[in-house]
Amino acid sequence: MQKNNMTILPPQTIGIIGGGQLGRMMTIAAKYMGYNVAVLDPTPNCPTAQVADKQIIAAYDDIRAIKELTEISDCVTYEFENIDLEAAAYIEELGKLPQGARALEITQNREKEKQLMKDADLPVPPFTIITSGAECKKALENFSFPAVIKTCRGGYDGKGQVKLNSRDDIEEAIAFADQNKHCIIEQWIAFEKEISVVFTRTQSGELTFFPIAENEHKDHILYKTTVPAAISEDVQEKAYNAARALAEKVEVVGTFTIELFVQGNNIFLNEMAPRPHNSGHYTIEACTISQFGQHIRAICGLPLTEVKLLQPATMVNVLGEDMDGVLKALPRTTEGFVHLYGKAEAKAKRKMGHITFIAETQEEINKQIQVFEEAKQ
Repeated sequence: MQKNNMTILPPQTIGIIGGGQLGRMMTIAAKYMGYNVAVLDPTPNCPTAQVADKQIIAAYDDIRAIKELTEISDCVTYEFENIDLEAAAYIEELGKLPQGARALEITQNREKEKQLMKDADLPVPPFTIITSGAECKKALENFSFPAVIKTCRGGYDGKGQVKLNSRDDIEEAIAFADQNKHCIIEQWIAFEKEISVVFTRTQSGELTFFPIAENEHKDHILYKTTVPAAISEDVQEKAYNAARALAEKVEVVGTFTIELFVQGNNIFLNEMAPRPHNSGHYTIEACTISQFGQHIRAICGLPLTEVKLLQPATMVNVLGEDMDGVLKALPRTTEGFVHLYGKAEAKAKRKMGHITFIAETQEEINKQIQVFEEAKQ
């Protein structure tokens, strides 16, 4: 595996594959430090392009565009995991993909992801892999309910999966398996809360953790993240140890995220993302360095900044249906740090921005949220 071991210094160029909000916030962090940024994305004037120096308008798997981005960049990163592996291997071969292609290969495939967690002796829900409706039917004969069936590739924010509450749902699962072929069936974990660990690792193995976040979802989409998470020291230690084990096994470079379920004093690893994460947005205001700033430092070969939580925080996502209210509230209140992503069209359930509230106590934060909600009316 060839990785870029050079130090990249401003005003050298960072290339980003993907032009959504994560790329945008990476770019803002990089621009503060004095770097130039080029982005590859098929949508003209995408959120990242609005703050970057150059946009290459092309499909993510357009190898000519990948070559152009690689040529004009001193190192390349990505804002989502469904990157063409051939393209990633090409960039890595040239020594310009500090994160490497392996993390992408693993996180693109739920079977590889779960198997790696299992091989690392980390706690995961019982699972089985199937490739047809017939295999699905046979597997569910010995499976306890509730369970969930997911596609092994693709799928996010609840897409590409079906919860199976009882044996009455087996026919739906068989149809899902016949349609999607390569699927994973997992035991449904009756969890008390979901948490995420966002951390950053350098090529030399230096590792820093952000405070563990507690996540609330609505309709399978992250609604709210609260820090610090209301978890025991035992759970916190188990979560950090799991993240540390994965970081070493995958040889992570950059900011990386794992999502976990908490059940009593037990944890179960759910999914991982080889990039900054929605549940880490609070770090922009609430920590000594953001998940994006730390990511830029890691991929550019710079030492990591010590992470400290400055104040407790709650981050609330802004979806398409929230936009009118948020715009109405902006002139009416000073509460909350509003981040809007510059997306052209506000569609229902589409992530359009986020708001972070920080204060000395969670009680004060809840009051700020209430004031903001009233200003939206």
